[in-house]
Amino acid sequence: MVLGLGNPGAEYAHTRHNVGADVVDLLAGRHGGRLKSAKERALVAEVRIGSGRVVLAFPQTFYNEAGNAARLLLERHGIDDLHKLVVVHDEMDLPPGKLKVKIGGGLAGNNGLKSIKAHLGTDDFVRVRIGIGKPPGRQEGVDHVLRRPGKAEKAELDVAMAEAADAVEAILAEGAEMAQTRFNART
Repeated sequence: MVLGLGNPGAEYAHTRHNVGADVVDLLAGRHGGRLKSAKERALVAEVRIGSGRVVLAFPQTFYNEAGNAARLLLERHGIDDLHKLVVVHDEMDLPPGKLKVKIGGGLAGNNGLKSIKAHLGTDDFVRVRIGIGKPPGRQEGVDHVLRRPGKAEKAELDVAMAEAADAVEAILAEGAEMAQTRFNART
């Protein structure tokens, strides 16, 4: 399962906080799927990527409550090995456009990841982190993540989102460790 974090609704579409959801939508399009409402409080598409069936999901619970939808989706689809959960999300600790694959570990203050850990009882899942950079000047973090990027930054994020989709495909095909080696070495 690939879970793309973001906030539902047109007012949040294509903001920095929704890059994870945008990647899931990109993956659905690449593999002939379309995200549709599901009873698990998420937009979901089931697609084939390589030889496997993959559930793509965008929780509709708002970013900070993503764990609610994650738990319901994992139960519904019978996924109990959390190494088969890939969470795609924005990361202020990375420069705009930088991409990192991470397996387990700290949550870096990300409330969506905290919610997932609280509902699943562990942080032992794979993440694809997309850098959005720190807020400029005295701008609050929440204002930064909930705004749409400017033209130049949007171009960087579009490239990073395509690479994030590539990274997810690599995780599914080759495993998280191999994808980590391949994508984390990029500058």
